[in-house]
Amino acid sequence: MVSVINTVDTSHEDMIHDAQMDYYGTRLATCSSDRSVKIFDVKNGGQILVADLRGHEGPVWQVAWAHPMYGNILASCSYDRKVIIWKEENGTWDKMYEYTGHDSSVNSVCWGPYDFGLILACGSSDGAISLLTFSGDGQWDVKKISNAHTIGCNAVSWAPAVVPGSLIDQPSGQKPNYIKRFVSGGCDNLVKLWKEEDGQWKEDQKLEAHSDWVRDVGWAPSIGLPTSTIASCSQDGRVFIWTCDDPAGNTWTAKLLHKFSDVVWHVSWSITGNILAVSGGDNKVTLWKESVDGQWACISDVNKGQGAVSAITEGQQNEQ
Repeated sequence: MVSVINTVDTSHEDMIHDAQMDYYGTRLATCSSDRSVKIFDVKNGGQILVADLRGHEGPVWQVAWAHPMYGNILASCSYDRKVIIWKEENGTWDKMYEYTGHDSSVNSVCWGPYDFGLILACGSSDGAISLLTFSGDGQWDVKKISNAHTIGCNAVSWAPAVVPGSLIDQPSGQKPNYIKRFVSGGCDNLVKLWKEEDGQWKEDQKLEAHSDWVRDVGWAPSIGLPTSTIASCSQDGRVFIWTCDDPAGNTWTAKLLHKFSDVVWHVSWSITGNILAVSGGDNKVTLWKESVDGQWACISDVNKGQGAVSAITEGQQNEQ
């Protein structure tokens, strides 16, 4: 069973596009078409507005928290073509950096694993993906993958830093093998994998299965097992689970999780990477888990505005 623990009244004046808990689960960042980013303290079921960040000139699509080892840092991206990185110093939130290198709406921001320092991937409707790396002294280095997705990039998500299986195969005392990789989804109906080689970003794989715009992608967290897993969702109503068992990362297999009756906007993995949350145009959030036989089953669904939640039985699931 799943139950709604807490409801937060954000006082946003327009649609909320994203809501993200920080690493410790004590703060919530939200963003909206009202052009603002808000941060709430949500400890002990309460909600205190900590900051109301104004700097964007259009709808703010997404927010992302950096790892707390770098302080309290939040990135936001907007229709106004800007990415703003905000930092809290002595209880006050201010702009740390503003990136204006895109020619169109910036739709997605995602921080890389903390092992790589502060590195932010940004996907834009101009078709490019930018990678912003903090080099100290307040400087940010920018690398851009032009034409990553024709017509536009909708989502970016980083792979875990450690190569799959290396926690098992590693001789003791040796550092695990780190590699920079992320996945993106675009208006060309493609899911693409990117890899850094000798300081340059290269397209590593192109995954085809969707028949309409890919709205979101999520690379599952790894607990050191040999398999890599990615979820993708699309305007076509379908959610695919992509898996790769080969250490070189060349062979990916797609499995259809479910075909929904409406657009699917977002996919999000649990911290252990074994439960997937899916939200779509039907105003529902569903949770999915892989069973022992490799089939994905819906373990609950949360209806909009409903506190009580039913676990879905097999029969109901087939009707959906």
